[in-house]
Amino acid sequence: MKSINRRPSTPVPLVLRVVLKILLITALTLALFWALVLLLAARNEARYEAAYPPEGQFLTVDDTRVHYVVMGEGPDLVLLHGSSGMTRDMTYRLAPALADRFRVIVFDRPGLGYSDPVTPGGTSLADQAAVLAAAARQLGAEKPLIAGHSYGGAVALAWAVNHPDQISGLVTLSAASHPWDTGLTTYYKILSHPVLGRIVIPMITAFVGQGVILDQLEAVFAPFPVPDGYAAHFGPEMTVRRGAMHANAQQRRNLLDEVTALAPRYSEITVPTTILHGADDTAVGLHIHSEPLHAAIA
Repeated sequence: MKSINRRPSTPVPLVLRVVLKILLITALTLALFWALVLLLAARNEARYEAAYPPEGQFLTVDDTRVHYVVMGEGPDLVLLHGSSGMTRDMTYRLAPALADRFRVIVFDRPGLGYSDPVTPGGTSLADQAAVLAAAARQLGAEKPLIAGHSYGGAVALAWAVNHPDQISGLVTLSAASHPWDTGLTTYYKILSHPVLGRIVIPMITAFVGQGVILDQLEAVFAPFPVPDGYAAHFGPEMTVRRGAMHANAQQRRNLLDEVTALAPRYSEITVPTTILHGADDTAVGLHIHSEPLHAAIA
């Protein structure tokens, strides 16, 4: 029986073998590094949540779990925190100071603190207002007074416009209310990017230390000092958890388009309204936001 002739196999060139080996080592190194990132991020998040557990209770609106704190007695007052905030932002001093006159309800806005996001792509102002209005009704607050700070002020405005029968009065505290022309910062462009955000956010959670976080907190309060005891009560480390950072970045990315659409409807607001704004606020400019808001609401 004749043997079958086979062509000898062509050896893999040395250069190609070296390149393949380098690629394999690189892939393994990146995989190990990413596993370390996820491990450290999860460890840090667990540590932060152990140090700053939920301070209130939970309720569910449809499929969205909402964390809330209630204190005091009297007319219902809902407090809405700003970007990267949570209930602890309001329970530091403001809510306790008002609890002798009001039944104060403080919510973690959807996606932040311990509240679930409504949608993965960043819960809109309208959706946040709808969920929180429903949550307030579950707590027996049919027509509460609403006070919102910064981004929370935009949610309060959406509440007043979209649910006029579920609000008795409105207070905006340096609210983001009108379009601005500076666009989105590079920081939020990266964090809200569908690819880059998924890479950068876990690395921030894993590697950014308390010193950097406290420096950012000081920048928020500048030119004034951070109030005594605020950082210890608020827990700024909670803001660098992956879910909270993703939700906040998406909300900030969508905010300009949302207030642009919402602003023409402010004339529909008929409830008593008070507008408070820091004259030297550099994050939410007085002349861009609260002055035209004052002109828009009768």
